[in-house]
Amino acid sequence: MAVIGGASSIGVHGWGDIKSLSTQVITGRWFVVFASFFIMAAAGATYMFGLYSPEIKQTLGYDQSTLNLLSFFKDFGSNVGVLSGLINELTPPWVVLAIGAVMNFVGYFMIWLSVTKRVAKPQVWLMCLYICIGANSQSFANTGSLVTCVKIFPESRGVVLGILKGYVGLSGAIITQLYSAIYYDDTKALILFIGWLPAAISFVFLRTIRYMKPVRQPNEVKVFYNFLYISLGLAGFLLVMIVIQKIVHFTQSEFGVTASIVVFLLFLPAAVVIIEEYKTWQSRKFALVDPSPVKIVTEEVATVANGITVSEPKVNETVLTKDTRWWQNVFSPPDRGEDYTILQALFSIDMLILFISCICGVGGTLTAIDNLGQIGTSLRYPKRSTSTFVSLVSIWNYLGRVFSGFASEYFLKKYRFPRPLMLTLTLLLSCVGHLLIAFDVKDGLYVASVIIGFCFGAQWPLLFAIISELFGLKYYATLYNFGSVASPLGLYVLNVKITGHLYDKEAKEQLAALGIQRKEGQELNCVGVNCFKISFIIITAATLFGAIVSLILVARTRKFYKSDIYKRFREEAKVPEAEMKGVEKRGKTGEDAKVVQQVVPSAN
Repeated sequence: MAVIGGASSIGVHGWGDIKSLSTQVITGRWFVVFASFFIMAAAGATYMFGLYSPEIKQTLGYDQSTLNLLSFFKDFGSNVGVLSGLINELTPPWVVLAIGAVMNFVGYFMIWLSVTKRVAKPQVWLMCLYICIGANSQSFANTGSLVTCVKIFPESRGVVLGILKGYVGLSGAIITQLYSAIYYDDTKALILFIGWLPAAISFVFLRTIRYMKPVRQPNEVKVFYNFLYISLGLAGFLLVMIVIQKIVHFTQSEFGVTASIVVFLLFLPAAVVIIEEYKTWQSRKFALVDPSPVKIVTEEVATVANGITVSEPKVNETVLTKDTRWWQNVFSPPDRGEDYTILQALFSIDMLILFISCICGVGGTLTAIDNLGQIGTSLRYPKRSTSTFVSLVSIWNYLGRVFSGFASEYFLKKYRFPRPLMLTLTLLLSCVGHLLIAFDVKDGLYVASVIIGFCFGAQWPLLFAIISELFGLKYYATLYNFGSVASPLGLYVLNVKITGHLYDKEAKEQLAALGIQRKEGQELNCVGVNCFKISFIIITAATLFGAIVSLILVARTRKFYKSDIYKRFREEAKVPEAEMKGVEKRGKTGEDAKVVQQVVPSAN
């Protein structure tokens, strides 16, 4: 451990320093976060289903139940990432990212070939497979980058989850601007675009994303707030563009200008990264050129026996115990906050409660998001409004994620406010959005898009932060993906079995009332408030039930969240800090300096 003295400030001088600083920036932990921003900003193609699903429905002649079945497999693929979690436990993150990039391109490219009729019309099960493969790549992107960042910054996991999940929420609006600049209004090309863009970005940053040992930094949260301010600027710009583009018809060149600004704002966090890594580089160079004596201590305690100085190795006070095997003590887990095995976490009551709450909450909001196009059509909103709904959901999805991540972290540290209670409040708020759709309040779909987008986004950082806090970080890559499984389960029941079925039933009744016989392969459309009314009343009731269930988790974990849940990480980080201070103090006395010299041979 080095003890360094004072020296004058050091700047960048010459090509060697530029090369050294560049290496520091690219290999530093803040660049891992920056690369993750890009990967997350392109990983939200599943949230754009409402934008390109009408093209699939019309071209392939699907009814609403079939389209909702596709939607289910899309969300099943994006949320069942257990395989990516298990792979991440055994391999470095770049392997997970590479697999995800290939899956993303293959899945959406095959859908594009089918919709453009470059291949024969596929069977429904084959389309379900294509969209499941393409969507499953999102779980690989999340596992490879987001889980890695949480492990690098364990004491700021709430803000890490909030900001990274926020970029996923913004991805729909980001991709829409970029797609409009490149392909303009070719909605079939959108499917191709979301196939190659995320894959290309993952390959660019493939070796950048890697696990690094956590290092405590006093201004760590401040840096994330700087990232937050930039992302808020990006979100604000996208929101303004959504409003303007709803009123004014943009040409492709005008979309090119807005897309350029979006790209600039995406690269802007690099400035924060360079500043922070420059400080780290400067301190390291400072240590190398400092003329003051450098003393290195490899042993902590020195004792004197018979006039001879004897060094004793430092004794780690932590009690070491044999790791619990994955099949052992399944129903006898450790205390909350310790590292659970995968089976201990999966069979715990806390996980079951979380699972039920998210089946109801996420399943309901995702059903609304996936059906926005059809809801808008049935309630007679202008066709142009569909992209507005999707973009509003994307923006407020982002705001919900960053708000729940940063706000829950702030209230947890300052007031010991439990995250499960914030999850309960989020579920209750989403009920308002569902009721606005059910009763067709005038212009209510715009407000519902905002509420549902916000609540859908807010649930994810809360869910994943709660899992990491209750069950530890050792197997977080796998447990993170098990938590996501609740989404497709809720979606299948609420979307496929209830919403899609009731929509088609109402549509057939409308055709029968008009005396029209539906032809095989003909698109089935429903118009009027009754198309989705009963469905969203049921979804509201299910979400309310999920909120009540989540209150049980609030009661069970109340004592845990009143304690200092990050104490363990701070104590681990205090050891090297204490050693540094101890060396500095001993170095001031001649006797201790003599001890140091006897312990370690002089470097001169």
